[in-house]
Amino acid sequence: MLFLILLYSCNNINSSQGGSSSRSTISGAGATFPYPFYNIIFRDFMQANAGYTVNYGAIGSGGGIRSLRDHSVDFGASDAFLNQKEIESMNAEVIHIATCMGGIVMAYTLEGVDSLRLTGELISDIYLGKIDKWNDKKIAAINPNINLPDLEITPVYRSDGSGTTFNFSEYLSIVSKEWNDNMGIGKSLKWPAGIAAKGNPGVAGIVQQTEGSLGYIGSEYALTLRLPTAKLKNREGNYVDATLETISAAANVELPNDMRATITDSNDPNAYPLSLFTWILVYKDQKYDNRTIEEGEELIKLLQYVISPEGQKVAAQINYAPLSEQALEKNRNLINEINYGGVAILENAISSN
Repeated sequence: MLFLILLYSCNNINSSQGGSSSRSTISGAGATFPYPFYNIIFRDFMQANAGYTVNYGAIGSGGGIRSLRDHSVDFGASDAFLNQKEIESMNAEVIHIATCMGGIVMAYTLEGVDSLRLTGELISDIYLGKIDKWNDKKIAAINPNINLPDLEITPVYRSDGSGTTFNFSEYLSIVSKEWNDNMGIGKSLKWPAGIAAKGNPGVAGIVQQTEGSLGYIGSEYALTLRLPTAKLKNREGNYVDATLETISAAANVELPNDMRATITDSNDPNAYPLSLFTWILVYKDQKYDNRTIEEGEELIKLLQYVISPEGQKVAAQINYAPLSEQALEKNRNLINEINYGGVAILENAISSN
């Protein structure tokens, strides 16, 4: 399976001046969770803006952060906002632009079982190796009408540095003291049980092929592969699926101005507990290395397209939740702060026209 994915590129567009060509390339790398959304939205952006090329490598959130830090891409992508240590390591201020919301689902392959309930505590015990059979009495107790087999559970986890893992482990740390004490939160963890796979596509592929497996993946991957997913018990005691409505309900909170927000384990009674934002990360000051102000303008144009009504419509069509008006407004304010050596890029672009 291919894990480094480059979006197809537009052909060089001939200009009206003597047949020469003009081309602007924007490069990014990072999270696999939003890749199905980015695959479409970046393609649409290229089609709407002749001469632009967007290349995106779906290498995991950790790889995206490193690539931005190394200045090897124009933007990074992550399902986890930068922590204080990471912020300091970037050597310059980074802006978080939320692009959409999604759900991390517990996908499974279990013959004859097309409906399953799980709790955070049970998931924690499975990944800690404490529950290793599907017919364990604790699982059976919340699934009384299901004939669970005497079959070993194969938990599948991410091998790469992953924002999906960060959000998954954050959720388990909230609902399970044992998980919090022994595993904690991180993009990469030392797993006591299960098998590893790279990226959301890798985990989804192994779950699809392995009877008795259970894995945490982005909801879009489960939908594409038609994998069954468990209903999860939320903080209010309701078992819910990951839908546009339940993910949106998780975001019914006051968002910070910098958009570094978590919506895991929301107390909204209708919320899906494993909901998250995903972000594009860019440097606030685009004047670094040999970048030009025009490159900053091009990057802003892409960001504006992603959060535009057209972009957010795409998110809703492929099982990601579009951003609320509150989130969109805070995103617009952050984009306005992007500058080139202290000169606001948007103001410069307007004054130049």
